[in-house]
Amino acid sequence: MSNLLSSLGNSAVALDAYDQVLAVMQNNVANASTPGYAKQSLPLEAMPLDLALGSSGGVRAGKVQSARDEFAEQAVRRQTVELGQAQQNVNSLTALQSQFDVSGTAGISNALNNLFQSFSAWGQAPSDTTARKNVIDRAKAVASSFQQAAAGLANVAQDTEGQLQQTVSQVNQLVGKLQGYNTEILQGARNDPSIDAQVNSTLEQLSQYAGFTATHQADGSVSVMLNGETPLLVGDQSYALSYGLRGPNATSPYPDAPPSAHIYASDGRDITSKTTGGQLGALLNVHNHVLPSYLGDATHPGDLNTMAQQFADRVNELLTSGYVTDHSDGSDGSMPQSGVPLFQYATTTTTASDGTVSQGPDYTRVAQSLAVNPAVTQDQLAAITGNPTPVDTQPVTLTQEVSNGVPLALSNLAKPTDPNDMVNGTTSFSAFYGGMAARVGSALNDATNQLQAQQSTVAQAKDLRQQISGVSLDEEATVMIQFQRAYEANARLITVLDQLTQDIINILHP
Repeated sequence: MSNLLSSLGNSAVALDAYDQVLAVMQNNVANASTPGYAKQSLPLEAMPLDLALGSSGGVRAGKVQSARDEFAEQAVRRQTVELGQAQQNVNSLTALQSQFDVSGTAGISNALNNLFQSFSAWGQAPSDTTARKNVIDRAKAVASSFQQAAAGLANVAQDTEGQLQQTVSQVNQLVGKLQGYNTEILQGARNDPSIDAQVNSTLEQLSQYAGFTATHQADGSVSVMLNGETPLLVGDQSYALSYGLRGPNATSPYPDAPPSAHIYASDGRDITSKTTGGQLGALLNVHNHVLPSYLGDATHPGDLNTMAQQFADRVNELLTSGYVTDHSDGSDGSMPQSGVPLFQYATTTTTASDGTVSQGPDYTRVAQSLAVNPAVTQDQLAAITGNPTPVDTQPVTLTQEVSNGVPLALSNLAKPTDPNDMVNGTTSFSAFYGGMAARVGSALNDATNQLQAQQSTVAQAKDLRQQISGVSLDEEATVMIQFQRAYEANARLITVLDQLTQDIINILHP
């Protein structure tokens, strides 16, 4: 009789174990699409079988186990960091590329071509008022195109600053969520698969914004270190990042250059140079390195400003080296009237160590301030070249006089051979502008290729993680059928044992 009761007890324990296993499997199926969820399993443990000692064997439920693999999780997060960086590079460089038009139908390229054509037309008719007026009008268009390009790049910089602020806020918000989960874990929810799923889902979201290392502690909490060394989360304590702009030092070569973006740790340390991954790293690179290559920074005036400044200076130099056509021929001994500069741009005031105040070009604001001198009239445009030389003291004449020498020299800027007519003495103005556009185009192409490759890499990492710790509905269905059959077999055994027990009772008590 005791053996029958023992068998009934074992079967009841087995049924309870099977019921728990089926509950875990049901939870897996329900959370198959839950972000961050890892498959749970409930192993069965054999109970001791030693009849001499009264141990009748059987089976019981063990502890719920998670299939989560931290190496697979880290692989996904690491690749997501690279994906976030590539995606942000594509977005930022696409916005930057839109500021450059190399089709020749708009922008600086078109304005320069039109101005060069007006120089050539003026050279064919140096005294024609319409040709002179066209030169001034086309020069205004060039100045306007530089201003628009500078304003467009400044808008990209401003948008990037806004995105940096939003990204830092998003990082702090996600870390705050992790802090809340850590608090729940430390209060007793360590083995809660729901909390575990939310922690890992949040870590994956965080990885698109910045590179970090996540370490699971012995108490079940997770610690997060930005760039592997700056604490963002330790236990139930979070450490917020901050963002700010900082201009060049007064002693910098270009103290009036645009400010650079900086990321600070909670203790005030500047961690900008170490923040290179994810969307945050990409935005910092665009703001502090890519855009300054065009607009300038503390050490460089920027290519757009360099081009605008050298173009304006060269045009002014050629015009002021010539003489106006309708001035006196010098018969009265007076010097011929020199030409006047056509372009002007911003200046800045500097104070030397000895207190001397001087004014000079503001090289980091040339493009945005470039304009045609409003006081210039078409009659002041100098077309004649030559050297004023007295002949027998009087009158003053122009030796080697060329009536259209200045317009011809200006038109040579389109296809220069003289290094003085080139940017930095090496490249024509049109080619230099094309190089600026090509640079961002090449960077965008590289970023696009990187994005496509990274999307594939992330997909592979997620597939591997799914194979290791994801829920397979087919697998769950197969195991469920197995346990259902085991459940049914045990239920039938209990029925048989129950009937045997009843029969024995009936025999003993007829």
